[in-house]
Amino acid sequence: MTVRIQIPTPMRQHTEGKATVEVAGATVQAVLTELGQKYPAIVERLFDKGQVRRFVNVYLNDEDIRYLDNLNTAVKDGDELAIIPAVAGG
Repeated sequence: MTVRIQIPTPMRQHTEGKATVEVAGATVQAVLTELGQKYPAIVERLFDKGQVRRFVNVYLNDEDIRYLDNLNTAVKDGDELAIIPAVAGG
């Protein structure tokens, strides 16, 4: 299953400047693992001890995966995954 991943601007340095990347996988975990295999430098930006970092939000077709089945959420051909880093400041 091919899934399109939207890469946020601060992380594009780890994907050769690409704003979107297409990878295959049956679950969100598999898709992100494939992304990490293609672009190893992005792994430490996304994961901490095998879990998505607290300040990184992942949306599957505009739905937060934390309210679905998290990393085990199934994906289908043509789905879109958006990686959105949290913004803080004042």
